Amino acid sequence: MHELAITESLVSAVCERVGEAKVRRVRLVVGKLSGVVPDAVQFCFEVCAKGTPLEGARLEIDEIAARAHCRECDLESVIEDAIPLCPCGSPNVALLSGQELRIKEVEVS
Repeated sequence: MHELAITESLVSAVCERVGEAKVRRVRLVVGKLSGVVPDAVQFCFEVCAKGTPLEGARLEIDEIAARAHCRECDLESVIEDAIPLCPCGSPNVALLSGQELRIKEVEVS
């Protein structure tokens, strides 16, 4: 489960940035095509945060839809599958969103 390593990195990155300040909330952005399962990150967060300034903090995860622009028909559409195809059937698409994985916001007290 790579979500454990991702969550450990998340906690470490926030700790480096805030030092000893108590963290109340962390907001994470996860794209649908990022390969990250938000529920698994949520599950790992409490364990990874234990004994750190993030202990007891709330983790909020914003899931970003995968969107693509078709170079064949010029349509912009939501991609529902891991294999990005335009509704016209073309695989010639430029991904516009959905691969994100970033910390959006950290609230400290």
